[in-house]
Amino acid sequence: MSVFYEHFERHDHGQGLKAHATHYCPGCGHGVVHKFLGEAIESLGLQDDTVLVSPVGCTVFMYYYMDVGNTQAAHGRAPAVAIGHKLANPKATVIAYQGDGDLASIGLAEIFHAANLGLPITIIFVNNAIYGMTGGQMAPTTPMGLKTATSPMGRGRHEGMPMRMAELIAQLEAPIYVERVALFDNKQRVKAQKAITKALKLQTDRVGFSFVEVLAECPTHLKMTPLEAEKWVAEKMVPLYPLGVKKDVTPEAWPAWPQPSFDPERVARVVGGTTEDVPRFAKGSFPETGFGSDVALKLAGAGGDGAQTAALLLARAGIQEGFDATHIPSYGPESRGGTSYADVHVAATEVLSPAASTPHVLVAFNAPSLAKFGPTVVPGGVVLYDKTVITDPPSLPGVRMYGVPFAQIAQELGALVVKNIVALGALQAATGLLPKESLLLAIRQALEHKKHLFAVNAQAFERGVQAIEALRQKDVS
Repeated sequence: MSVFYEHFERHDHGQGLKAHATHYCPGCGHGVVHKFLGEAIESLGLQDDTVLVSPVGCTVFMYYYMDVGNTQAAHGRAPAVAIGHKLANPKATVIAYQGDGDLASIGLAEIFHAANLGLPITIIFVNNAIYGMTGGQMAPTTPMGLKTATSPMGRGRHEGMPMRMAELIAQLEAPIYVERVALFDNKQRVKAQKAITKALKLQTDRVGFSFVEVLAECPTHLKMTPLEAEKWVAEKMVPLYPLGVKKDVTPEAWPAWPQPSFDPERVARVVGGTTEDVPRFAKGSFPETGFGSDVALKLAGAGGDGAQTAALLLARAGIQEGFDATHIPSYGPESRGGTSYADVHVAATEVLSPAASTPHVLVAFNAPSLAKFGPTVVPGGVVLYDKTVITDPPSLPGVRMYGVPFAQIAQELGALVVKNIVALGALQAATGLLPKESLLLAIRQALEHKKHLFAVNAQAFERGVQAIEALRQKDVS
């Protein structure tokens, strides 16, 4: 089977040539490197063992093209992800494929630490001297004098000197093979193909860390034809970035290390989980909230208000009911006295985006949080706020507002820290998002080693429910 898919799914129902076209611009060097990498994987028989890590940048859609294991990494973090893959599965052939804006800028720390560790992984570094994906900004490898979107007068001393990554990596002790190649003529392409194949072979032999830098063309941002771009690489980049092997040593192969155990029972013991069936109370159907099948929530307050803990409990309860749920914490420098928040999604089948920039439900523990996030709640949404400390809430037309004295109720129970549980009870009563039993089970599990605290937490939850019921009764009367 070919390493390349027969049909690139990024083209919906694409036919003919379109079904096989990449997203790269005409004359871009990435396509050539893809070809060499795919051929190397195929010639070495590595297709079923390969994990390809591609981060943000022009390579972001690489997983559409190669029929291997694919992982998407955050910008610059491909080496860290590659290390994780290699340690989890030592027999895998792990390749991080990165551009210069990715590897030499935001990912600079990651690549140096990965190289210094020296694990047998392979880095393919495509250096086209520009930020290709985001609009032609200056990269760490942009030559002096080159005009870019962020150096319109040409790169000068104030922008710093270009970075020679291959030479920098080669100075480290751990890497065993570092070479810089190019693509501007057939001779250079043959060398590039051999270098990529060698880097993979060294990994399969468990020898060590390999780094191949490829000088590539970007005709679009150079504002040149493909032929002019090839000439520019040969005449302008090669003098700055000399081609050739920078390091090639053959130490002893890495000793085998034990493959991690993924036995469910052992994993459960380590993380404090369980393999036992968890009771479900939603009867298999997603609750009718009026917000559809993917409910977005934001819980916000000052540091110590318990917004993050409440968010985690919501997500856990959703997952245990068999739904998809996500939780993203955000701890800003203003968390003490300002607003620290968490975004939560609970969906019937799949959360498509874990952020909650326009939540259906907002739980605000302090005034700054309500002022900041209240206007972002969707029309028809729900806002619950701590009436104890927010005495003059803003007007939010089209939004159902519930003022519940979270802190006051918690103080009456003799435990201010449970005000977030009061809020959870109020949230359940106001939205019906999850059954009471689901949330109480999540609370009980969180207090597994502090069982004596469950009673007051259960009381706090029930008081939150009662507060909403009282408000509704008042509206009716």
